[in-house]
Amino acid sequence: MPSRSKILSVLETMLVGTLGGLLFYWAQLPGGLITGSMGAVAIAGLVGRKMGLPPPISHVVLMALGVSLGSMVTPAMIHNMAAYPVTIGLLAIATFCSTFGSSLYLQRVHGWDRTSALLAGSPGALSQIIMLGTERKADVPGIAVVQVMRVIILTSAVPMLLALTGFNSHGAMASRGPEATPLVLAEITAVSLAVALLMRRINFPASWMFGAMLGSSVLHGSGLVEGTLPQWAYLAALIGIGILIGSRFANIRRSTIVSYLGAALGSFAVAIAISAVFVVAILLTTQVRLSDLVVAFSPGAMDAMMALALTLHIDPVFVGAHHLSRFIYVSIATPGIVHLFGKGPDDLDD
Repeated sequence: MPSRSKILSVLETMLVGTLGGLLFYWAQLPGGLITGSMGAVAIAGLVGRKMGLPPPISHVVLMALGVSLGSMVTPAMIHNMAAYPVTIGLLAIATFCSTFGSSLYLQRVHGWDRTSALLAGSPGALSQIIMLGTERKADVPGIAVVQVMRVIILTSAVPMLLALTGFNSHGAMASRGPEATPLVLAEITAVSLAVALLMRRINFPASWMFGAMLGSSVLHGSGLVEGTLPQWAYLAALIGIGILIGSRFANIRRSTIVSYLGAALGSFAVAIAISAVFVVAILLTTQVRLSDLVVAFSPGAMDAMMALALTLHIDPVFVGAHHLSRFIYVSIATPGIVHLFGKGPDDLDD
């Protein structure tokens, strides 16, 4: 059984995140529930409070997010997937270019070793990147700060950018369909849970979220069911994902953040500039919406970008396909890239 202090810490985290999310929601800020809860938890952690959610609650949040994303899928979205291979291929090239561009910046400007710079510049798959960095004796604290700062900035900036440019409304909540009946909701939950557990068993990346999304997507995309999660569950999922993102930042020491802040901001700027080139090129040659492209090509964490797709009412199938592709690409390609271009463990000891 968890100790009393751990229970109080979890309750404090949930309270802080909820208040922050509701404050931003009340202020009608784009993506307010996510960015507000994320910011509140991150600030609380920086001032010394212990922030975080236990795995069972995290899994429920990710599943609720997946079910909500899946409920937005329509047969028309499934039909449009035929156009994805081109943009997914360009995303792989963009990921490769932004990784090496950020890496070169960190080496030339901040004096990082090649291995640490390559790992910090690789977007997404944070857990795998940290494990690989530990194995290769890289600068793990620096890698963590650069990766988490990128997620924090993107999660905060993308909704505001899209709202200011007029591609999404300033309202804090996107339109949603009718709520599912209790029987349909039970069916969606059962199928989503079963698929999530199956994907977790085969070690599929982000299994809780993508398993639930796949199960819900099949049911909704085939027309077998209609309806979404109740409003309170939808709001809780958005606040929960903000809390999870903020907790990553809250668990890093302030001194560590300050020492790597310049590297994080600079490498982020390089990655965004490179990604923007590909977004503009695709926008000029295809019919894909700018808002879909921005979220799909943003070099941030998969769960954060999928949550933004949900709250900004962006095509979840398009965004999900691209971020899953990036996640798999990074997970498979990064070890090889580090092996070929990074320093070996023995070199890092010198």
